[in-house]
Amino acid sequence: MGFDRRTFIQLSVGGTVGILFTPVLWKALDDVSIWTQNWPWIPKLKYGALVDQPAVSKLCDSGCAVKVRKAAGSAFGTEGNEDNPLSKGGICPICANGVQVMRSPNRVKGPMKKVGDSFEPITWEDAKAMLADKLAAASGKVAFISGDQTGTANEVFSGFLAGLGSEDYLQMPCDMQAASRAFNGVMGGEGQVAYDLENADFVLLAGADAMESWGPTVATKKAFAASHPVGEKASAKYVFASPVQTHTASVVDAWVPVGEESMPAFLLGIAYHLIRAGKTVNAADFGAFSSMVMDAFAPAKVEAATGVKGAQTAALAKQLMAASTPVVVPGGTSVATATAAFAVNMLLGSLKSVSEFPKAVESGMTVAERMSNDLLGWVNKGAAPAVTMVYEANPVYSLPDDFKTGFLVSFATEWNETAAKADLVLPNAFTYERFDDMQNPYGFGRQTYTAGVPVCRPSLDVMASTDFILDLAASMGIELGFESFAEVIAAKAEVVGADFDEEAGGLFEGDAVGADVSALGASVLARAAAPARGAGAVVLAPYSQLIVGSQKVATTPNAPCVISNSVLMDKTIVAMMCGVTAKKLGVADGSKIKLSGGNGEAAALVKINEGVLPGAVAVPLGLGHTVGDEFSKGVGDNVYKILTVRSEAATGATVWTGSTVNVAKM
Repeated sequence: MGFDRRTFIQLSVGGTVGILFTPVLWKALDDVSIWTQNWPWIPKLKYGALVDQPAVSKLCDSGCAVKVRKAAGSAFGTEGNEDNPLSKGGICPICANGVQVMRSPNRVKGPMKKVGDSFEPITWEDAKAMLADKLAAASGKVAFISGDQTGTANEVFSGFLAGLGSEDYLQMPCDMQAASRAFNGVMGGEGQVAYDLENADFVLLAGADAMESWGPTVATKKAFAASHPVGEKASAKYVFASPVQTHTASVVDAWVPVGEESMPAFLLGIAYHLIRAGKTVNAADFGAFSSMVMDAFAPAKVEAATGVKGAQTAALAKQLMAASTPVVVPGGTSVATATAAFAVNMLLGSLKSVSEFPKAVESGMTVAERMSNDLLGWVNKGAAPAVTMVYEANPVYSLPDDFKTGFLVSFATEWNETAAKADLVLPNAFTYERFDDMQNPYGFGRQTYTAGVPVCRPSLDVMASTDFILDLAASMGIELGFESFAEVIAAKAEVVGADFDEEAGGLFEGDAVGADVSALGASVLARAAAPARGAGAVVLAPYSQLIVGSQKVATTPNAPCVISNSVLMDKTIVAMMCGVTAKKLGVADGSKIKLSGGNGEAAALVKINEGVLPGAVAVPLGLGHTVGDEFSKGVGDNVYKILTVRSEAATGATVWTGSTVNVAKM
């Protein structure tokens, strides 16, 4: 290429002095432009009418409302949809690469079956017959793993699974699942927690890396930017509690170093000061909750558990009480953290929820029902169904523990580790090539529904997985009530109240409503005082960046130019730690180390960063793929494999919070 990622970073970060006095940088940027526009798989555009078509992009976890830019009917770019409240014209780094990913040579080009150690093409009809036979022989021992958090596709798939006699519909671990299990399970709520960041005047992000990888990042950044106008006084204060100073920490008003495993104790330490100030909740077990907090989460005990001094938790409690519209936002997969955050919000009178939309597929699961199933717990039980189907997810790569199965089916858009291991690969139509929707993306402040329609014609032998399953269900005598997913989306839009058009999609935007919660979960939270850690030398602080990728999407083609050397050096991940930790481990800046934990090892280069909690090492998720294109395959190590899965003492949920690793110099 003549221009690599390291050169770009050095020029753009270290070479700003003299930027206006030399043509070198402009030549370098020109090289980038040439590189990104001359990949051999990018088609040549024809002259013709320019059209921007509204679409749904499901590449990132929460999804983005986008517009696909087309010239003479051919897509060439993606931008945010200014008419959608989730986007307001913005777009996340993954979805911004949508067209490039759609054109990628890593796409699965047609249905494939495994023969020995290789794959052979198969027709869609033969694939349907093969899967029907496998499912019939499975006698209900079937599982389905979904990486889609917001789509009505889940109703189709879970309804089909119910027709097969199975309840093993499993969601990939995510913040949304932890929040749902806390709110709908532990606390007895109904619906989905909503965070009205647009109108908040004090926001405490408790492990929620909201500007980077938590929830609808575009909507969150818009809310933050509106509250922090350039050259004017901020209308809201944002505080971020986390074990490492991420991009979110670099822009918020204050950062509080707190370990992930200590977050419940930190939050209940704030609750202690709120209760002392007279805050109460009209809940049946508030007396028990209050007594538990005053006994187990007094300042001295919280400082011992978290390292955060009582004066600091008292100051945060005071600021939260002084705010008119405060909100506490939990992040991560810990149900205890989410429960503690919601308890603090209840004390502040700021816990809000939105109701679920009615189902379109009667036999399908509700959102709360599918979020209640514990995938990691299911894996640890050693469950080995006869057939496992995986949709828009990559569990072989992103689960710390291997899952056992008989016949494996991957509904994948691109080749990934799960598809490579599968017995049958059925290529899902790309997000721009199919009907799809986003209902109530987790992290937004009110009900929203966005229906997307196909805006690009498939150029490969692909099929929307929802249509394949509806056809398969009909052939097996399982009645789901619809012949096509287009009909499902139209029905969903109708029950939601969205103004749906088969050419332009549809949109509905409602209001936030108050939560109806009958319990605070005192007995659960009483066990959250002592953080649980593994036996390794240091606590692992894994973090995500959308430019690197996610648990289901690898690094996209444009991303290598902007991945920082604090994340990746050449093809080795960077492990950030503070000086105290490095000295204790006997390593220095630039040392090559081996991190061992969970089910694997990872090589890394040490970078001293005082923005990392003492006793912790921060490493990036999303690298280390063994399958993929030139931008992701063989780059870095897979940190998911060094995470340790355990049962959370407070809630029984299966989490990797508190994972530890041993460190050895290489």
